[in-house]
Amino acid sequence: MSINYSRNQPQGFSNRIEKVAVVGAGGQIGKHIAEHLIKTGKHDVTAIARLSSTSKFLKGVHVVHVEYTSDNDTALVEALRGQQALIITMSVSAPRDTTSKLIRAAAKAGVPYVLPNWFGHDPANDALCNDSMLTPMRDSVCIEIKSLGVSSYLLLACGFWYEFSLGGGPDRYGFNFQKRSLVLFDDGDVKINTSTWPQCGRAIANLLSLKDIPDDETDQSPTLSQFRNSPIYISSFRLRQRDMFESVKRVTATTDADWTITHESAEQRWKEGQADLRKGNWNTYIKMLYSRMFFPTGDGDHESSRGLHNDVLALPVEVLDECTAIRVRMGENGDVAWSH
Repeated sequence: MSINYSRNQPQGFSNRIEKVAVVGAGGQIGKHIAEHLIKTGKHDVTAIARLSSTSKFLKGVHVVHVEYTSDNDTALVEALRGQQALIITMSVSAPRDTTSKLIRAAAKAGVPYVLPNWFGHDPANDALCNDSMLTPMRDSVCIEIKSLGVSSYLLLACGFWYEFSLGGGPDRYGFNFQKRSLVLFDDGDVKINTSTWPQCGRAIANLLSLKDIPDDETDQSPTLSQFRNSPIYISSFRLRQRDMFESVKRVTATTDADWTITHESAEQRWKEGQADLRKGNWNTYIKMLYSRMFFPTGDGDHESSRGLHNDVLALPVEVLDECTAIRVRMGENGDVAWSH
């Protein structure tokens, strides 16, 4: 396949992404993405919001209200016309076909890049995606985007969100800050990658700030096009549960004696979750999902198997205890909901 170069483009060609549409720009991850896109000073950001939306949006975000769950996509296509990237961030409770409607509308509007609702698991790890029941969602999104022949997809492999997971109860990273209890999965020594919401926002903003295509044959600088239809690997921290616990103890000025610590098998937790799901009990899905990431196979550590794009995207090194302190307060206050 021939490579496009900027030097061969017609007069007036701009080799960067300027117009970005975000669905869910008022949500937990969406607001961080919008914030960092604006901070670059390189992007015009449009929030695509439902007609009934009461979300508050950051200053500098242009808001277009449109019923994007409707079967009639005329208004949505018009809202997306001229956009160069569409970022989809939605609650897991959103109707299952919403992402598909957005993808099809983006293709009709000629949007070159789509970042679907994928923030977390390594999409190239089939075993992990299969065991986490995410393969059908991954495949349906990627196949549909490619089959339409207009847009390219970009998937963010960031691991679980740190603040969402640390403060989100024992079914996630094992912590209950209100009861000061911790469930260690096996011995708590399996390392996984985890990322904060701000780091994800910076990653996407910096990714879309790269030049789109190389200037010429000698240009070796990073480009957005090199990530077409492939994952972007980032991370804030590569941690064991025990590393998280040491950070928690530092910021809370506690010791082991202040905590109730128990041990459970990650594999057994995952098996029990799978069994419950087969019975139609979806209340254990989160427990199953997180337990699978802590298998000793290293599937949750994409940094070791894939490497990271942190340097390419100029991502900062974050301070663990500063991030932990924020997340502990969230957990103590019960301020972590399941929706984005």
